[in-house]
Amino acid sequence: MHDDFWSNKSVFITGATGFLGSWLTRSLVDSGARVTALVRDTYSDSLLAYMKYDKKIAVVQGQLEDYESVVAALGKSSADTIFHLGAQPIITSAKESPRATFETNIRGTWNVLDAARVVGNIRRVVVASSVNAYGSQKVPYQESYELKGSYPYDVSKSAADMIARSYYVTYGLPVAVTRCTSLYGGGDFNFDRVVPGTIRRILHGERPTIKNNGKHLRDFVYIEDAINAYLALAKKLDDSNVRGEAFNIGTGKPLSVLEIVQMILALMKSDLQPLFLKGPVQEIPDQCVTTFKAKEILGWKTSHSTEDGLKKTIEWYNLYCNK
Repeated sequence: MHDDFWSNKSVFITGATGFLGSWLTRSLVDSGARVTALVRDTYSDSLLAYMKYDKKIAVVQGQLEDYESVVAALGKSSADTIFHLGAQPIITSAKESPRATFETNIRGTWNVLDAARVVGNIRRVVVASSVNAYGSQKVPYQESYELKGSYPYDVSKSAADMIARSYYVTYGLPVAVTRCTSLYGGGDFNFDRVVPGTIRRILHGERPTIKNNGKHLRDFVYIEDAINAYLALAKKLDDSNVRGEAFNIGTGKPLSVLEIVQMILALMKSDLQPLFLKGPVQEIPDQCVTTFKAKEILGWKTSHSTEDGLKKTIEWYNLYCNK
């Protein structure tokens, strides 16, 4: 949907080749924004390239861990808005390579924020944290909760989240944080995640797999709803009561992993039965958030039911897999 607010605005995005970043980039470009993306290495297999939106933006090669390249890219972009989505997002990879995850997710965040401070003229910065920053606590999570990540990925998000706030408190940088729950939608190529993995296996005639007993609760939010939340937050960053704040992004209506798999099976009219696998014990049992703050301050709420979001997601993968 076209949003005149972004027409002719210059926007700098990290993580633009990822699942969330690709959808956000498309939305901004379609609304007339001039987008510069800091991109690591090659990206030919990314959603951004698949949608051919890499041809509609300025792509700058660079790494989040390299401060000088971040400063140079941001300065050259002449952006007044930053969406910092770049991260190592895979929990199992974080466990296997914690140092690399900390370098990307923590150092990368302070590099982007300090570049914004040094370059100046930045009016809004949105930093992607995660529901994992809360660690394992009583659900539903509220923004007032302490950040208590225990495992490497969770800790990296807790730390990046706190660093973002420090740049507001100390330097007045107009930054705010999103804490998203489990995103799903077309174009997620991380098939270890439950939604795309389940859909692909069913399309291939294979039984969907579930780690452990499938009873862990997750808050699944459709990607287009998440994009609307990011854009709503960025537009509100001129308000002093938004700067330095964190906002939960989710549905507030958790489902078990087994329930979401069963819903996908029903929508795809499949009689395949889930295959239960023994999974890692280092996993947060239940995750769910309150979204009152986002509704009251940002005027945001989800517009897709889980069933509607899954129908659109299944349709996307049907087209993708049959090409």
